Amino acid sequence: MINRKSREETKRMRHAGHIVALVHQKMKEVIEPGISTKELDDIAMKIIKENHAIPTFLGYQGFPASICASVNEQVVHGIPSKDMILKEGDIISIDVGATYGGLVGDSAWTYPVGKVSQEIQRLLATTEESLFAGIAQMKEGNVLDDVSKAIEMVANREKFGIVRQYGGHGVGHNMHEDPFLFNYSVGDKTLLKTGMAIAIEPMLNLGVDEVEVAEDGWTVSTIDKKPSAHFEHTVMVTDDEPLILTQLMP
Repeated sequence: MINRKSREETKRMRHAGHIVALVHQKMKEVIEPGISTKELDDIAMKIIKENHAIPTFLGYQGFPASICASVNEQVVHGIPSKDMILKEGDIISIDVGATYGGLVGDSAWTYPVGKVSQEIQRLLATTEESLFAGIAQMKEGNVLDDVSKAIEMVANREKFGIVRQYGGHGVGHNMHEDPFLFNYSVGDKTLLKTGMAIAIEPMLNLGVDEVEVAEDGWTVSTIDKKPSAHFEHTVMVTDDEPLILTQLMP
């Protein structure tokens, strides 16, 4: 990981993040009952390519799509399919990466499909809250475990399961760089320094912590088949407030 990115690298990362944000803006508009996850992948691919970027996920260790589309109990790495048709009451996590000028933006969001139950609304609101609690700790002089603890405190307050095997990571010229970021406290004293960029991505479950990988080698689901939510931003430590790189630029 580049600990102190140059001004030019930061500019390109912000542009990559802007493209990712454009995808999420469109996902929010088009996700509704009756659409397939393959259609969502096609839309995302078009936006990324129209903006002169590369879909980071496509071909990554053999992954066959430009987004991960994970429905209901699927936590992460769901493969888009024409046969996966969204229905009223579902939730879907869209994880997307774009590479622009050799630098990566990576962000995920969980969307309700039509009207969802109050219990699921609470899961979505809490997971999003835990993301921003983690982001608030991305300050010079803090340590990585400050981010982990902030996420864990929000999850524990609502008694949601915390996915243990997957978490956040450094981002730069590659999608996955050091350090790994746990979504619960492990005592990691890695010092946060200006210029460090990390994808913060809490994954919280309505039920237990444990997950399993499907036979396709990709799709991760909760073992109790209860819904899971996933929210992620790529965030940079600055001399001032944390900078969210995966948001629309003015």
